[in-house]
Amino acid sequence: MSRESLPALPGKPDRPELPGKLPDHLRAELIAFRRDLHMHPELGHQEFRTTAAIKARLEKAGLRPRVLKSGTGLICDVGTWDGGRPMLALRADIDALPIPDAKTHVPYRSTVPDRAHACGHDVHTSVVLGAGLVLAELDRQGLLPRPVRLLFQPAEEVLPGGATEAIDSGVLEGVGQMIAVHCDPRVDAGRIGLRSGPITSACDRLEVTLTGPGGHTARPHLTTDMVTAAARVAVDVPALLTRRMDARSGMSVTWGRIESGHACNVIPMHAELSGTVRCLDLNAWYEAPDMIYAAIDEVATMHGAKFEINHVRGVPPVVNDPVVTELLRESMAARRGIESVEDTEQSLGGEDFSWYLEHVPGAMARLGVRKPGDTAKRDLHRGDFDVDESAIEVGVEFFTAAALLDGRRSRPST
Repeated sequence: MSRESLPALPGKPDRPELPGKLPDHLRAELIAFRRDLHMHPELGHQEFRTTAAIKARLEKAGLRPRVLKSGTGLICDVGTWDGGRPMLALRADIDALPIPDAKTHVPYRSTVPDRAHACGHDVHTSVVLGAGLVLAELDRQGLLPRPVRLLFQPAEEVLPGGATEAIDSGVLEGVGQMIAVHCDPRVDAGRIGLRSGPITSACDRLEVTLTGPGGHTARPHLTTDMVTAAARVAVDVPALLTRRMDARSGMSVTWGRIESGHACNVIPMHAELSGTVRCLDLNAWYEAPDMIYAAIDEVATMHGAKFEINHVRGVPPVVNDPVVTELLRESMAARRGIESVEDTEQSLGGEDFSWYLEHVPGAMARLGVRKPGDTAKRDLHRGDFDVDESAIEVGVEFFTAAALLDGRRSRPST
């Protein structure tokens, strides 16, 4: 679809009028729902309270949600699928992160120690829930062009991600396309970021264990100097890889934890490092395990340390389908004007939404959550992460417009 075929800017008479605006009472309810989730975060595969809350609200609307086999997460169809045209699926992730909530100035701060919705999954959940409720009302009025599936997925933060289990349980049956959003604190609320092609990176977990004879710090020559060995692995392995992998692959090995020793005058016998491996390029992701093993072998052997590697394969990049990406651009333009859409870059973040796109075409948009005018640099996975809650309304209407425009576009010709 060419840019010329997009809906006109606000105020132009040829801009299509779409139903599905968010009512004031539902806007307030969704903000309250998001705050309740924010106060009660649950880790991957433990989202029982969250699942129950979503299920209860959908049932109250007369829908029939089905909890996934894992016991957390659920799917819910709006409208009845007759086996004809495949459905459009809206996906949200529902789990939180194992970090403390550092916000002290808000009444909805996490009540669970060392748990926080620091990645915006509470917003994603509220957006898909709200879209489902709006679409259910449109369906009752006969205005929903075709059925839509809501997917509330558990364990996105647990590699290789809850998406694989959801797929195995049959959530894609009858689905032809899937869309999602992810909060972006670098984009203003009221806007979305789009990119055709890869929008995230591949992401793995890397754990390295080093062992060797320890001893007295007075005689390091009689030991394997384990702290030095661990430090060299931490510094030299990423440096080696930057020279052995094509720089265009965007490979990044970054450590999040290093641990060794218990006393200042004892050289330990054991050290552990853990971190992530990220690749912008899919081929580099396939090559990464062998390259990383060789680099760790070289550095550890140089320092006399034995090693074990646990390389947990995570997720490939999310690759946005160009046709679905254009649908999302058209949907946001129809609802809020083409100026509310901005181009976005591929990031090194990982997202298990990629597994769905191995099976069906789809796209992920970046949902702006930054308060307009805020110049502070903010990021995800921080204890102080928060959002401009007007983004919930934007997300609901964006998804609603996508479902309506996609249904109209997909109608068979007569």
